[in-house]
Amino acid sequence: MLHPAGLAQTRFLDLKSERDGQVWRVFIYVPLDEPPPGGWPLLVITDGNAMIATAVDALRVQSSYPASTNVGPGVIAAIGYPTGDAYDPLRRSFDLSPPPGRSYPPFLEGGAEVLTGGAHRFLQFLEGEALPFLDGVAAIDPTRRTLFGHSFGGLFALHTLFSGSEAFSRFVAASPTIHWEDAGLLDSERRFTALPRDCDIVLHLSAGEYEGGALAPFQYGREDTEKRLANALTARTLELTREMAGRLSALPRAQVSFEVHPGETHMTMLPIAVSRAVRTAFEIHTVEG
Repeated sequence: MLHPAGLAQTRFLDLKSERDGQVWRVFIYVPLDEPPPGGWPLLVITDGNAMIATAVDALRVQSSYPASTNVGPGVIAAIGYPTGDAYDPLRRSFDLSPPPGRSYPPFLEGGAEVLTGGAHRFLQFLEGEALPFLDGVAAIDPTRRTLFGHSFGGLFALHTLFSGSEAFSRFVAASPTIHWEDAGLLDSERRFTALPRDCDIVLHLSAGEYEGGALAPFQYGREDTEKRLANALTARTLELTREMAGRLSALPRAQVSFEVHPGETHMTMLPIAVSRAVRTAFEIHTVEG
């Protein structure tokens, strides 16, 4: 049973996996109009609790002015967790990180240990259960499915692309944590690029200006400044994302774009990244380059 989500044309359901009994909260936005003959384009978003409201508002506004935005209507499915919080740190750490994974100390004293490496299981849930469920809720165009994620979600989107999944033809990875666990994602990239492909892909990569070797001005002169600088130099999000975009741009049948968001940090770029995902998923006229 779908429940009102407190947003226009948006409902949610706690979907239990038949495979392992895990429960994900799925937020679904469906336009009021009749779907086009081939079905609606679909945008699937990870970290759904944190993203759904921004995504719905961005799509409603932009699709109302298609001549100015090149954005039309479509369906949004934001996959989150049965919680009132924006994130479930334990679950997302496992779901969005590629295998083999590791174990880490609890986020909080007395809490559960943090496990990673569950991205393959989560992808199986998306492909085998969530997407078929969505097909029963709205008419979806299977050739126009886009996957978007930020941070760990960006890591998951790239993992999905490099795994050879055919469930999505477009990918948006914002501030992807490419460095995670010894940058194992780069091995997946190398395997992916070495194989021939018989389909086109669209990929939008992005990072904030202050995700490289410099912090935002307001982050200097604080107790955690040195720690933040050290973490930024370890993550190298801006540099690694730019380099990956350059490599993937050389692939045949790949439309790859890269964007640096001026003045933005890892977290402040979220609304911009969501807007780019909406534009990528629901563009009316494809622009090459």
